[in-house]
Amino acid sequence: MSSTLDTQTPASTPTSGTLEDHVPVALRSPKVLAGFVALIGAVFWCYSFQRLHHTDLWGHLAYGRLVCATHSLPATEPLMPLAEGMPLVDTAWLAQVLGYRALAHWGPPGVQFLHAAAIAACFALLACGFYRRTRNFVISAAGLALFETLNWFQFQIVRPQMAGLVCFVLLLSMLSARRWRPVFWGAIPLTIAVWANLHGSFVVGLMLIACACLGRTIDIWRRTRQLTAPFRDLTARRLFLSAELAAVAVLINPYGLRLYAEVLTFADSPNLRNLIEWDPLSFRTMQGELAAATALALAIAYRLSPRRVSAAEILALAALGAAALWSARMLVWWTPVAAGCFVIHVYAAWRRFYPPGNGPSAAVRSGKWSFVTVGLAWIFFSYTPFGMHVLHGRVRGIKDSVSRDTPVAAVAWLREHPPAGLVFNVFEWGDYLLWAGPPDVKVFVTSQAHLVPHDIWRDYLSVINLSSGWNEAFDRYGVQALLLDKTERGPLISNLRENKQWKRSFEDDLAVIFTRQTEAPEGAVSAH
Repeated sequence: MSSTLDTQTPASTPTSGTLEDHVPVALRSPKVLAGFVALIGAVFWCYSFQRLHHTDLWGHLAYGRLVCATHSLPATEPLMPLAEGMPLVDTAWLAQVLGYRALAHWGPPGVQFLHAAAIAACFALLACGFYRRTRNFVISAAGLALFETLNWFQFQIVRPQMAGLVCFVLLLSMLSARRWRPVFWGAIPLTIAVWANLHGSFVVGLMLIACACLGRTIDIWRRTRQLTAPFRDLTARRLFLSAELAAVAVLINPYGLRLYAEVLTFADSPNLRNLIEWDPLSFRTMQGELAAATALALAIAYRLSPRRVSAAEILALAALGAAALWSARMLVWWTPVAAGCFVIHVYAAWRRFYPPGNGPSAAVRSGKWSFVTVGLAWIFFSYTPFGMHVLHGRVRGIKDSVSRDTPVAAVAWLREHPPAGLVFNVFEWGDYLLWAGPPDVKVFVTSQAHLVPHDIWRDYLSVINLSSGWNEAFDRYGVQALLLDKTERGPLISNLRENKQWKRSFEDDLAVIFTRQTEAPEGAVSAH
C-alpha cells in the first residue's frame, strides 16, 4: 500500500491546474486537526448553553463574592448563622473567586463559558494523547465518546470540581506520555499546587502519581525479579521524586497542612450520609449501568489486545474504580483512565487482526485545513452566549441561564419582602437564596452540609420528613419564613396550609413561601 505522500505532486513541479499553497509551512495543519476541532468545538458549544444548576454553584459564588469583598478568607463559617463558629477550610477558594469574577464581568454566560471551556480542555488533552498513541481518528473519537457518555450526569452540574478534572486530565497526560520531558519536573508539582487551591479533589491526583510510581516498580520487579532493580530504574526514581514534590506542592495554599486534614476527614461527616450524590454507585441507575458496560468493554479489550498490560494502569483502574463504587460522585475520576486504557488496547487489538501495510502514513498538511480549523473554532465560539456577549454585548437574562428548578421568582419576592429572622429553606435552595436573596438573609442550611452541626441537621431532616415533633423546630430556632419546593415537599406544605401560625405569602408553579403570623416564642436559638 503506498503512503499518502506518494500520491502527491512535488511542490517544486506543479502541474497545470494545480493551485499552489501559499500558506507558510509552519501554519499548515492536517485534516485530522480540523476533525478534532469540529468534535471538541461541538462539545464546547453544547455545554456553553448548559443552564446553571440551582444547588451548590450559587453557594460557591457567594463565598467568592465574600472573599473578593473582604480580600481575605474567613476562618469560620460566615454565611450560615446556625453554623456560626464552625472552622472553615475553603478548599475551592480560587475556583470560587474566578467564578465570581466571571459572573461579575460577563454575567451568567461567563460562568457557562468557564464550564464549557473546562470540559473542552479535558477533551483536547485526551484527544491529543489518544491520537499520539494510535494515529487513528475513529478510535480516538470513540474514546472521547466513552468519556462523554460516562460523565454525562456529572457535566450537567456547573461546579468547581470541573477545574479539578482539568488538572487531573493534564496530570494523566504527563504521566502517560511516551517519554519523560524535562518540563514535567516543574509542570507536575505546579499542576498539583494550583489544583490544591481550586478544589479539594487534589488527593486524587496524588493517588494517580502513586499508582504510576508503584506500577513502574512492580513492572521492573516482574521483569528482573530483583528487589533492588526498581531503585536503579531512572523512570521509577523520576516518578518517586515527582510524587514527593507534588505532596510538598500541596502546601502552597493559605491553610498549609490543615488542607490535608480537611480533605482526608471530609467524608467522615455523618451529614453526608443523607445526600444522594454521595451514595455508592448503584448498578440499578443509568450511570451505574454505563460504568458496568464500560468495565465489560475494557475486559474484552484487554482479552483481545496483544499489548503488554502495565501495573500502573491496573492500579489506577482498580483504585479509582473502588472510589467510584464507594461514591458515585467519584466516577468522574475513573472515566479518563478507563477511556485511555480502552483506546490503547482497542487499537492494539485492531492492529492484531488488521496489521498495517507499510506503517502509518504521514498526515498531509495544507493551508486549506488551517483555514477550516480556524473557521470552525471561530464559529463555535461566536455563536455561544459568551461569544454573543463579548462580540455583540448581548446578555441573556437570569431566567434563560439557570435551571428550571431554580426558585428565581420566590427568592426575588423574599428580596422585596425580607424576613426579620431565620428562613427555613429546603437544602437544595439554600445556596441560591444566599446568592440572590436579601443582603442579610439568614438561611437554615446550604450545600455545605458538613459544616452544619449534626443536631441542627437532624432537626432539618425531621422537618422535611415530618418526623415526630417536626413543627417544634420552627419555634426553637425562631423561624420567620419558609421557602419550600412544591414538587418534593407536598405533605409538609399541606400541613402548613392548615396551620394558623403560618400564612401563605407567595406561590408559583415551583415554590411556596410561608411567613409567620404570630410572634416566635422567647428563648429561640439565635440566628445571629
